Amino acid sequence: MKIGIIGGGAAGLVCAIKSKNNDNEVIILERNPECGKKILATGNGRCNYWNNNQDLLHYESSTPNQISGLINEKTEKYVQDFFDEIGIIPKIKNGCYYPNSNQSLTIRNVLIEEVLDKKVKIKNNYLVKNIQLKHNKFLINNELLFDKIVLSTGSFAAPKTGSTGIGYDFLKQFNHHLRKPLPALVPLITKNYLFLKKWQGIRTDAKVTLIENGNILKEEVGEIQLTNYGISGICIFNLSNKVARGLAEKKEEIIKIDFLPTIDNQKLDKILNKNKSIKRILDCLLNAKLVEIILEEANLKQELWSSLEYNKKKKLIELLKSFKVEVVATKTFEEAQVTSGGVYLEEINLDTMESKIIPNLYIIGELLDLTGDCGGYNLGIAWRSGIVAGMTIGEAND
Repeated sequence: MKIGIIGGGAAGLVCAIKSKNNDNEVIILERNPECGKKILATGNGRCNYWNNNQDLLHYESSTPNQISGLINEKTEKYVQDFFDEIGIIPKIKNGCYYPNSNQSLTIRNVLIEEVLDKKVKIKNNYLVKNIQLKHNKFLINNELLFDKIVLSTGSFAAPKTGSTGIGYDFLKQFNHHLRKPLPALVPLITKNYLFLKKWQGIRTDAKVTLIENGNILKEEVGEIQLTNYGISGICIFNLSNKVARGLAEKKEEIIKIDFLPTIDNQKLDKILNKNKSIKRILDCLLNAKLVEIILEEANLKQELWSSLEYNKKKKLIELLKSFKVEVVATKTFEEAQVTSGGVYLEEINLDTMESKIIPNLYIIGELLDLTGDCGGYNLGIAWRSGIVAGMTIGEAND
């Protein structure tokens, strides 16, 4: 039995490891000079490869009832056992797993070493241009014939790592249907407000709320980055998937920012109601540049809280606790960490990752219509889907 794995990223590597046995030949076809290039960029070079909190709310798909078919306790144990087996020792911070070395290189190198130890073959610098189905076998580039193939090509996100979206073309060729791929875990572009240039470079803790056509969709708490085009940061990334979907459907996307998430309105009123200027009090609470912007938007300078009319107080509280910006676009796939969308989950047997349309075709990783939050969730999808497909292939031909 000959198995071809198209794409040597996170999902492809673990699939190769789990699918290889003494009775089959497994070959990874990788377009880059080496496998695992995107792994090196994850977690700012530290590789946040897993997360303790596996609540389904951290995942998104157009068919949410299908998510638990892959994200469940069984596949969670598969992943934990796998990393124990290959010798990765985790460093856990706030539920996020990193290799104890704090280097993405560790994860990538150990996976490649395990692949080579298993006698899996790797063809680097190999671009798959076409796949033909002939007599229930797969002919690649008119030269390589496989009994089974695994599509693990990645998506459109981070094209510098070699992702071109070619896997989507193959899926369409095999009569699969796709939810439109859109950038996810990506910065957001707002209307061209005058204050954007002033708040460029500010980092601050906040609670951010996504309001779509007047309805609250999701809230996140964490550090946000204010930029000359809009907003960024992990908690913004975790809203970006839904924002991208809404914008594609011409919906209004508003981000409400609470710059003082640990201080409620009643407590804030007491803090401001001192015999000091509002500016001096706010300078003790927030970034000075941000204070300047908020006071300018409120048309205030050095006033005392007690001297303000009700409407002025209300306006200032709104700017501090409910600062609204309208999002008009996301950044492109160049800046996206992952892609939202892909092949519909109901077209795949999630117990095996085999296509329900084409026998012996397996689809894993970012090609799936399944996206996670920041924090190791998307690598988790890669590990889970790659292990499930690999175990299925390996056990079927053992």
